[in-house]
Amino acid sequence: MDKLEQMSDFFTARISDYDEHMIRFVEGCREGYILMADLVPEKAKTLLDLGCGTGLELDEIFKRIPDIEVTGIDLTKEMLEKLREKHPDKKMNLICGDYFKAPFGCGYDCAVSFQTMHHFSKDKKTELYKKIYSALSQEGMYIECDYMVLTQAEEDHWFKENDRIRKEQGIGDGEFYHYDTPCTVDNQIALLKKAGFEIVEKVFRQENTTMIIARK
Repeated sequence: MDKLEQMSDFFTARISDYDEHMIRFVEGCREGYILMADLVPEKAKTLLDLGCGTGLELDEIFKRIPDIEVTGIDLTKEMLEKLREKHPDKKMNLICGDYFKAPFGCGYDCAVSFQTMHHFSKDKKTELYKKIYSALSQEGMYIECDYMVLTQAEEDHWFKENDRIRKEQGIGDGEFYHYDTPCTVDNQIALLKKAGFEIVEKVFRQENTTMIIARK
């Protein structure tokens, strides 16, 4: 197997065809971007987008709520530049950094993430979900669309493969390298509840593209 790439390097190398790839070739994403936009409350004034990339979900959200104020966080500078080029007139605070560490404030009406959480361990995701929970207003909601699997055997396989490859290549636990480690839908829901969310439900699934809504 080819050596794993650092997360930011992986996405930088694919910037030119990233949008087309996600929309045309990842089953469920085209529909997912539109559905996510429909689920953001129309009265929402502030939005946190984790792993916003080139903003494919924001393309749809801005169609519905053009004046929403967005804080977007992503590791890849080139993706954020493309996002800014697409929406130069929108209210966006774009942060190039690690959303596990970057401060992103609080009081958001809604938070979203699209196809980014399947790269991390359960402990890291629980840590981030707690941070998202604290960043939301009391009436706020979190919408996640991600790659999820159905069986524990599938989940175990990908996590074990990730561990094996990282050990072979001498990659430390805290380093962000691109490899897919999807959780089951049930486990993803359980992690969100562990982080404090009271109501968590699956609202969409096409192939492995799955959308979950979490409320306080």
